[in-house]
This record gives sequence, structure tokens and C-alpha cells, in this order.
Amino acid sequence: MVGRIVRMVCIVALVPIGVQADNWPQWRGPQQDGVSTAKNLPASWSLEENIIWKAELPSWSGSTPIIWEDRIFLTSPSPAQRPEEQQPGGPEIYILCLSKKDGSELWRYKLDEGNVLRRKHNTTSPSPVTDGAHVWVVTGNGVVTCLDVAGKAVWSRDLQKDYGRFGLLFGYASSPILYDGKLILQVLHGMRTDDPSYVVALDAENGKEVWRKERPTDAIRESPDSYTTPTLLKRDDKTQIVITGGDCVTGHDPDTGREVWRANGLNPGRRGNYRIVASPVVVGDMIYAPTRQRPLLALAAGGTGDVSDNVVWKWEGAAAPDVPTPTSDGKYFYMVDDRGRAMCLDAKTGAVVWGPERTAQGIVSASPHLADGKLFLLNEDAVTTVLAAGPKFEVLGTNELDGTYTLSSPVSSGSQLFIRTATHLYCIGYSGE
Repeated sequence: MVGRIVRMVCIVALVPIGVQADNWPQWRGPQQDGVSTAKNLPASWSLEENIIWKAELPSWSGSTPIIWEDRIFLTSPSPAQRPEEQQPGGPEIYILCLSKKDGSELWRYKLDEGNVLRRKHNTTSPSPVTDGAHVWVVTGNGVVTCLDVAGKAVWSRDLQKDYGRFGLLFGYASSPILYDGKLILQVLHGMRTDDPSYVVALDAENGKEVWRKERPTDAIRESPDSYTTPTLLKRDDKTQIVITGGDCVTGHDPDTGREVWRANGLNPGRRGNYRIVASPVVVGDMIYAPTRQRPLLALAAGGTGDVSDNVVWKWEGAAAPDVPTPTSDGKYFYMVDDRGRAMCLDAKTGAVVWGPERTAQGIVSASPHLADGKLFLLNEDAVTTVLAAGPKFEVLGTNELDGTYTLSSPVSSGSQLFIRTATHLYCIGYSGE
């Protein structure tokens, strides 16, 4: 009975109905597309304007906060051991729970030790996932932990001890997802290992392995490495897990992990440095698969085996994303490249609607956020450009915060926007909301 209840809750966590429409339970939100139902979000703010509260954080992280009702969960290293030590933070790895009302810390739990800096991320990069009763999180060292929302550990296991060492050049950064009582994780690697890539499903209730499937690739050198997060495709009353990496995009049966289909074409030049950072996005019957900037493939869902001919359109022009994951409402497809150039395409055809257009100067690693008729683009200097969503390029606001190293993507809930910088989590909104 308990197992059935957990499975029901996990399914509900993926369907934004009723009060759950205000939740942001995982990386990229309820539908994993970067789209929120939040309303009445401000287009302008500063350190003195439209800040409801700010909470000091122990250290910086690229992981995104997740939200369920009145609680916010996020990972962080411990504070730097010396004042001059900016990166990667302290050696310990925590998950924190904050009050959504005022930002006060409700609890913290030590997940792991051995925080390491690897290029733009440390060992806290994966974002947690929650169903409202429990929260699951994996560290960059592969330690997977389930806690209840009061901060009590339920189970923990170590992927590297169980299945072998990670072999990604820049460390592990993929976030877990929940489906039907299963916690699903990908380990796609190859640069520093000859071990095969794999996808594994753990029982969300007790952490036991449900299935584990190897995911073969003939990608070379660094190209097998993927820092992406899986997403779900729902079509014809069936659900599939969509994964990108190793020069291809694949669909898997969530009950067994079996590969159902595969599309090649993410690395047509067979280059050895085509690791993938931006995650796949699924909207309706369309699958959008970024790679290392170009090409970005838009595929029609359906079929089995080799579905490489399912490509509806591909983008090989300017402003293609490398790190930021695109977003789409099904009509328009929005993306920003690492230099802050934004574009809007027709989601069905790939035709240019507007762009590329320059936003606030600076490098962009955070993924765009779509809510309340606005597109929020956050750069590494904690400057957010707010654009009008839709067919006309219009800047609604350019907003600076503390200027510290910012990698985490903005999220929203209710009528509030949440932005994580290197030092604080900011709750942004109109006072009284």
C-alpha cells in the first residue's frame, strides 16, 4: 500500500493541477520545459525595489532551487574555509530547506563530502526533485539520498560504488527525475573511462534498483559526456524517457529502461568535443534536442528503432545555445546563447520570429524562464533581462542584483520569482503578494 501511495504522489508531482500549479518540483519545472503558471511577476527590480526577502546562502552552486508549497529546497557546499577562497566553497555538501514565506532556514542536511570545482560547476550542480512528501538529491560524487520534507534521511546509496567510477571530463551534473515511483538517473560518460554509459531507475521508496540499462554510443573522446537531465514524453497514453548525449537522442521505456528509438545527427561532423550541456525539451509531440550549439534538432515524436528521419527542422544559425536549455510554450521556441544573444523561432517550423537580439552584456549559463507573458534571461553577473514573450522583441526591464557569480536558473511560483546568486537567494515580487 505504501508503495502504491508513493507511486501516485510521484505521478501527481508531474501534473500541474490545482494547488500544484504553484509548485516547481524539479529542474525546469512541473513539465520540465522552463514554463511556469506564475502570474503578476514584476519586470523590474533592484536591491531596493520589489525584493520581498533575501536569504544568505553558504556558498555558490549551479543547482536550481525547487519549490513545494511553503518550502524551498536547494543544494550548497559548506562555506569557503578562507575568506579569499571564492571557489569551489567548502568541502561538505548540504541540502537546505528554506521557508518560502520569509527565507528562513528550516533545516539543513549533510549529504556528502568532497566538493570539487570542475570548470563552471562544483559537486552540488544537480538539482533536487520532490513530490511534496519526500525530496531526492544526487551529488556530483554520485551519492543519492532520499529525505522526508522534515529533513530526516530515508535512504542513501552511492552510484560510483555500485556501478563504477564516473568518467566525465568535468564531473557529474545531471539531475534526477521522478516517474511512477521510480527515481531515474543517467550516467553518460566516456572521456575518462571505457565503462559504458547507462540509465538506472531506483525505487523511490527504498532506493533499490528497479532496472539498469546500458546506453551504447560510438561517440569519440569527450563526445559521450552528457551533463543533461532526462525528460519525459507523454504520447498516446504512453510515457517515455528522453535522453540526449553521445551524439544522439534516445527514447526509453520507463518500466524497463529498454531503448525504444534513437535519432542520430547531434554531431554530424563526428567531432571529439561534442559533449552536451543543454537538456532536451519536450512540448506536446515535439522533441527539441540541443547539442554543442549546432545543430539543434526538432523531432516529431513517434516510431521505433532509427527515427533519424523524424527531424522536422534543425537550427544551425546564430545564437544557438551551448549551456542554457531552451524553453517553449508550444507556439514559440526561445533560446539564448552563452553570449546573451536571444532568439525566438516558430516552435513547429523553426522559422525565425525575431533575433538574434543582444541582451545585457555578460556570459549566460542559466536557462531562460517563461512565465506571466515574460521571458527571464539571467547572466553570470546576476543581471536579468526581461523580454516580452511573443512575436515582437521588446525589452521590459534590465535588473541588477549583487553582481556575484550566478549560474543557477531563475524559477517562479505563485506571484514570486526566485533568483539564486553566489551569496543569496532572492524572492522577487510586489510587496503584499
